Amino acid sequence: MNITAADVNKLRQMTGAGMMDCKKALQETEGDFEKAIDYLRKKGQKVAVKRADRDASEGIVLSASNAEKNYAGLVMVNCETDFVGKTDEFKNFAKSILDLGIKFKPKTVDELKGLKMDSVTIEEKLNEMLGKTGEKIQIAHFEFIEAPAVFAYNHHGNRLATILGLNKKDIKDIEEIGHELAMQVAAMNPIAIDKKDVPQEVIDREIEIGKEQARQEGKPEEMLEKIATGKLGKFFKERTLLNQDFVRDTKKTIAQYLAEANKELAITGFKRLMLGE
Repeated sequence: MNITAADVNKLRQMTGAGMMDCKKALQETEGDFEKAIDYLRKKGQKVAVKRADRDASEGIVLSASNAEKNYAGLVMVNCETDFVGKTDEFKNFAKSILDLGIKFKPKTVDELKGLKMDSVTIEEKLNEMLGKTGEKIQIAHFEFIEAPAVFAYNHHGNRLATILGLNKKDIKDIEEIGHELAMQVAAMNPIAIDKKDVPQEVIDREIEIGKEQARQEGKPEEMLEKIATGKLGKFFKERTLLNQDFVRDTKKTIAQYLAEANKELAITGFKRLMLGE
């Protein structure tokens, strides 16, 4: 069968794949465009296997909430180079993934990849993107929060984003409060809401580090536990959200900031993703 340049260009426009790849796909499938598209997808899957060891550390991080403001999603889509990560096609692809995640509320990345986008699964779309870009494309993380009031913050450059939930929505200035808290999480990177939420293994590790630091400083052995406990207090102050100083007004903690707005207002959870972390 004679494959014309127009046919090849049409398939290229449909798929974004290279001219030679499109020509071979049409030759192998006797000019059947649907089969040619499947052929290219299969080729992409083979390439994905070959590129499994490639480092996909660039990309984009996005967060958003649904219209009801009671569910927020957060996604990280990785690629290999900053060049691909900054293209409009890649950004729009990542946004479409997040939109589907917010609409269908999958619990895991695998569930997310199984959702349909333009009649094919997101996983198949990932392979199509690989065929277009020549780079490994992957969904590294998908996080979500459900709460009476949720907030999403995207830092400039789309390399860092957060989501946060609050237990009440009918509070004065709730939008501003939620936004400030989501930015606080982005800026100060807490590991838990409060002291009681810090995993015991993290506490044990910090105590051991504190004891060893004091030991290296020549402190008496019988004083190490007390010194390490003191250092732990500083750790809680710096790394738990409620005990952190409020970035906008360091004279108050986040707990005080919340209490000033409403005594019953509480943070239900937060998530933070950043490229390279």
